[in-house]
Amino acid sequence: MKYIGKDMSRVDGVAKVTGRAKYAAEYQLKNTAYGYIVQGEIARGTINSLNTGEAEKASGVLKILSHLNSPKVDEKSQEFRAFQSAEIKFHGQPIALVVANTFEQARHAANLVTAEYSKSAARTEFDTAMKDAENLVNASGNSRARGNPAQALADSAVKIEAEYRIPIEHHNPMEPHGAIAFWENGKLTVFDKSQGVFGVQNHLAVSFGIPKENVNVVSLFVGGAFGSALVPNYYPFITALAAREVGRPVKVNYTRQQMFTGNGYRPYTYQKISMGADKKGKLQSVIHRSYSNTASFKAFSENSSGFGRTLYSCPNYDSPYSIVKTDLPSPIWMRAPGAVSGAFALESAIDELAYELKIDPLEFRKINYAETDPETGKPFSSKALMDCFKAGAEKFGWDKRKLEPRSMKDEDGLLVGWGTAIGTWGAWQAPASTKITIKSDGTVHVGSGTSDIGPGTYTVVTMIAAEFLGVEPEKIKFDLGDSRLPQAPSQGGSVTTASVGSAVYGASMNLKKKLRDLAIEGSGTGILGTATADEMELAEGALRLKEDPSKSIAIEAILKLNGLSELVEEYTAMPNPERGKFTTMAHGAQFVEVKVDEALGIIKVTRVVEATACGRVMNPKTSHSQEMGGIVWGIGMALHEDTQIDHRYGKMMTTNLADYHIPTNADVFSIETDFVEEKDEIVNELGIKGMGELCLVGIPAAIANAVFHATGKRVRDLPITLDKIL
Repeated sequence: MKYIGKDMSRVDGVAKVTGRAKYAAEYQLKNTAYGYIVQGEIARGTINSLNTGEAEKASGVLKILSHLNSPKVDEKSQEFRAFQSAEIKFHGQPIALVVANTFEQARHAANLVTAEYSKSAARTEFDTAMKDAENLVNASGNSRARGNPAQALADSAVKIEAEYRIPIEHHNPMEPHGAIAFWENGKLTVFDKSQGVFGVQNHLAVSFGIPKENVNVVSLFVGGAFGSALVPNYYPFITALAAREVGRPVKVNYTRQQMFTGNGYRPYTYQKISMGADKKGKLQSVIHRSYSNTASFKAFSENSSGFGRTLYSCPNYDSPYSIVKTDLPSPIWMRAPGAVSGAFALESAIDELAYELKIDPLEFRKINYAETDPETGKPFSSKALMDCFKAGAEKFGWDKRKLEPRSMKDEDGLLVGWGTAIGTWGAWQAPASTKITIKSDGTVHVGSGTSDIGPGTYTVVTMIAAEFLGVEPEKIKFDLGDSRLPQAPSQGGSVTTASVGSAVYGASMNLKKKLRDLAIEGSGTGILGTATADEMELAEGALRLKEDPSKSIAIEAILKLNGLSELVEEYTAMPNPERGKFTTMAHGAQFVEVKVDEALGIIKVTRVVEATACGRVMNPKTSHSQEMGGIVWGIGMALHEDTQIDHRYGKMMTTNLADYHIPTNADVFSIETDFVEEKDEIVNELGIKGMGELCLVGIPAAIANAVFHATGKRVRDLPITLDKIL
């Protein structure tokens, strides 16, 4: 391979660091007006009156939109839509949009809008809401008990039972959400921060009752998202509405505070695990019960208790899951949704049971290794988790670990703890289309309506095209993030490279066949004889024989000899039907070192080694970056992140980056990644498994396990703050 599997710097890197890359709110349009969102101040109730008179008189104000003058949309979606009624469903709900000539004028006038409410008792405290049966919704889906978990637990020689809690955690990408909208001849264009332009396109077409062909959504660069822009948020609709009402482009941006109520969060999750094993450490029963909050208007489910059903060889397994209605904004998918929450509980419980058995936690996981899917009995398409155990443990030095808690210290007298956990994530693929154009000047244009929220999609798709078209990456231009491009899935669930990459591969193979026909049957030179397309390859800008590369003809020459200025191929890749015979998963093992200053309660994650088996690695450089990002996210989840709510008002309080804590450079030390490549011909032609979510999954659990090893204190409520270990 010339490009795949080798380090490549981001093709969009220079544009990003020089400011040439345009994010949603950075487009400069003539005569742009600005919108500022006014938020409600109660958690549940009704707006009795909305007082906009003073604001309307303020300098520069063009329009004030609210439920009083907004069109009502007949849509069955559960997603929150602004200005549809006087009902208040959560604190911070948008109740008006002030549009003015400048941002400062809009913000000033927004402060002049007041409202009077009829308040209702709000349910925002999780434990209180969970006690009321009418707030509970069974969300277990098709997951049924395997075997007889209750009886097997009762019969187990060694067992544990524990409860785990994860607070609400918020998306805080560098780029706040925002959009610019304008209308022209009845057609709408929106620049939006989005992980899926087609979803926003459909949302806006329904909103305004126009054909979706009359809506174009553009999202060329996204400054972080990982779920927060996966479904249409409420602001594109009101931005487009404002643009229609004032007859000019309108820009709306969230403030950092509005980010905490406008684009979702990881839900509060309560989990209870009962687990039993025989005296040799063989799991007999796992009962993993989970609850997480949702909104009153949307049944958001992420099935955190289903995480481990394919992970361990255990004959008796149950994973009931319920969601709890609360008067809060709706949760949304947040990196490794469900899996990282479920892994914190399950992988902590595995560690606890290992200690009850006095078995090394890594050895305990090996004892219960699942060679085939225990849920379905199907073989895994590939599974190199044992190799991950070996590679990660050797690099980390796990064999030097002492089993007893509080048994290891460093030269400064700090307590040292080593913890481990497993991560897993589905190796999925979705239908995806691409259009590739080879031009007679030797350049190539690739287009697909996917997104790049930061993992390096621009780069990896360019690499795949370069590999199979035999063209240098510098001659390839890849366009994405535009609803006028061929259909592709939203960037979420770690499916993008597998899906769009497969489409690019398929289109490249078809282009090779077309070039072969032109070279042999058209006005070619005959130098390639009668070889089939499978006997040929595209390399170094030419079509050539695999067995004799000296017999070749330049792609440009083939096109010119046939009087063509370009050659076009549109292709849609579909998942391989053979996938149904297998379970397709990616796996990883995490090894974490923490150091704890017991006198001060300070915890530092000083070393992380992550070994990952995610099929074939396209670009080790950007993949390593993804791993590091997931690990840092896991550090934040384990030690820092916690959205505090004042339940008297149902108000989220830590709505800024001073009070909502996230990791900084000072919190991050050594991070090593190790990829254990798998040859997997089932998942897709390229053998790709997603790893953007996987790299986070086991990290919080591994940190919590390391903290226990260091201190002897088992913290089951995240984040692990100093007050919990002092």
